[in-house]
Amino acid sequence: MYLPAHFAETRQSELHRIIRENPLRILVTPGGMDADHLPFELLREEEGATSLLAHVARANPLWQRCPTGTEVLVIFRGVAGYISPNWYPSKHETHRQVPTWNYEVVHARGVVTVLDDEAGLRGIVGRLTRRHEATEPKPWKMSDAPKDYMETMLRNIVGLEIKVSAFEGKAKLSQNREQRDREGAVDTLRDRGHDALSSAMRRFI
Repeated sequence: MYLPAHFAETRQSELHRIIRENPLRILVTPGGMDADHLPFELLREEEGATSLLAHVARANPLWQRCPTGTEVLVIFRGVAGYISPNWYPSKHETHRQVPTWNYEVVHARGVVTVLDDEAGLRGIVGRLTRRHEATEPKPWKMSDAPKDYMETMLRNIVGLEIKVSAFEGKAKLSQNREQRDREGAVDTLRDRGHDALSSAMRRFI
């Protein structure tokens, strides 16, 4: 990933925020131009290690193509949006501005472990459902389903745990523009209802 210094995001809290807020992301695996789209759960262990948890259908050849020990890349994209030069006050004076695209992205590199035991699979599914059911009036849990049905469903999936060895973060949010141009873009995005990108860019004003 091309990463100019002024766009580099190295703060662990921000990298983890982007991952948590954007769980459905791209798993890139070796052996050709291949990628899978999976929801991931971020797990921080007491000793400081970081893992990403996911699962795939047993029918998906991914887990056989990438056995335990395979190095992989997971790409998480945060807020993103088009930026018009018309939003920059300086454009109307000099016309020396062009369109661009602002975005946040995190690349997580690590080694995968395939989990094919019931306890491991229950742990992954439990974490994912607790996270994403948390805002429901009555959150779904595995015990809501009949025992034999849940056992069948678990037999039809395979778990993945990726021990992250390196994070690479990029926040391209107009840091290289004049203050007034950043403010012009932020205000226009807010007025047009693009609150997430507007708020992200405002952190650099």
